[in-house]
Amino acid sequence: MESEDGWRLPPIGGGSSSEEEQVMSEVHLGCPPGQSGPHISHFIISLPPSVEDEDEYVYNGAIEVKLTSTSKDYDLDEDGDLILTRRKKTPMDCFEVTIRHNITSSIPRVGLQVWKAELVLADFVLHKMFTSQEIHGIVAIELGAGTGLVGMLLARVAQKVFITDHGEEVLDNCAKNVHLNAGIFHHSASVYVRELDWNCSWHPQVTEDSESKESHSWSTSEVEEFCKASLILAADVIYSDDLTDAFFSTLQRIMSEYPEKVLYLALEKRYNFSLDDLDVVANGYSHFRSYLSEGDSDDLGCGSTHSFLGKCIDLTEIPQYVRDYERGNDVELWQIKYVKRKP
Repeated sequence: MESEDGWRLPPIGGGSSSEEEQVMSEVHLGCPPGQSGPHISHFIISLPPSVEDEDEYVYNGAIEVKLTSTSKDYDLDEDGDLILTRRKKTPMDCFEVTIRHNITSSIPRVGLQVWKAELVLADFVLHKMFTSQEIHGIVAIELGAGTGLVGMLLARVAQKVFITDHGEEVLDNCAKNVHLNAGIFHHSASVYVRELDWNCSWHPQVTEDSESKESHSWSTSEVEEFCKASLILAADVIYSDDLTDAFFSTLQRIMSEYPEKVLYLALEKRYNFSLDDLDVVANGYSHFRSYLSEGDSDDLGCGSTHSFLGKCIDLTEIPQYVRDYERGNDVELWQIKYVKRKP
């Protein structure tokens, strides 16, 4: 069944408050029921097959192109015809990401679970990784990272990745996932799991004293690197109007310093019955859309209250690299840029 906020709920007992009420991602359907502690899941990532008509091979999750020398001496048969050696097609390969997560959680701790939009965003990042050099060697941020899946995949090609969320339990779980998957990162990548509360002032508070430094606190140099990041990623952070307000407030502060940043945000529409509308509506989604203008920056006139330009990405153009999940029709992926309003 679903809660009034559109969350899938397992048939369990307990209190009636939202703090005690347990919710479950449909990604976890089929996991051992009744398990209260952390569960380990293994997500299989498909690598794209090599292309038979080109000398192209998959290397460590990226595409390596090998060029054939044009000075090669070709062999001829007894009739004077070219002898062509047929190359065998390289079979599709894969790698595995190990994720420690809870099967259920209270709503304030949903970051302990894996959600469908997170897998869609993972597919998008993998597609960028496999088809271009655009995100290779960059500094990137994941906001509301939860289990850290997307940020860890990005660390296969990025220079630095800041995986951020709020709450010690969620951050500790994310840090354990980073440790479990260190073997899939690029050898020179740096991955930081850091506390970022969207309801607190900007910038993050720093702690330089190594003896008193908390495990997920920031140093001054880390904040400087964070502010210069060119890519921001977020998944399944749109489910409460208050949280959406805090998210866009933080986003504006981050992106206004370096407006060339781009955000890719994946979300799942969650429907519930509204007494005001007497219909089943996705109120959280509508509130999210109220922050966006669609079109070009010139569309933001002097009287516009919008600072964010949004473009919905066609998911049919993004292959599914993460195996064994159903995207469904309620997940969207948005490209969002910050535009300073005209005076």
